[in-house]
Amino acid sequence: MNPIQFFELASRQAEWLSVRQGVVAGNIANVNTPNFRAKDVTPFQSVLETTGTRMAATHPGHFTETEMASRVIETRPTEEIGVQESGNTVGLAQELMKEGEVKREFELNAGLVKAFHRMMLMTVRR
Repeated sequence: MNPIQFFELASRQAEWLSVRQGVVAGNIANVNTPNFRAKDVTPFQSVLETTGTRMAATHPGHFTETEMASRVIETRPTEEIGVQESGNTVGLAQELMKEGEVKREFELNAGLVKAFHRMMLMTVRR
């Protein structure tokens, strides 16, 4: 993978994480809104598919693309939360867990970009 593709991929994931952050924040803000339906964005895997980038499965234990390619727009109520009396389907605990996932993925993305940038600078200096 050449550097430009890597940075482009990291940029696309950062954009996707920003959108997901907004959707999750909207779910949390509407936790008490009657008839509000919880939402989520399609997985980042679908973004990879539209760019033509394929992830390599180098070990039989790795996930395949078809296993990760689920598309979700409106989340379904879980058995724990269900549909509340007000018609709301937002589970605050689930949304806070999604918030943590977004934070971890963003930190990983930023760390990889920083490390890759440092590596590129070391090769140019020599």
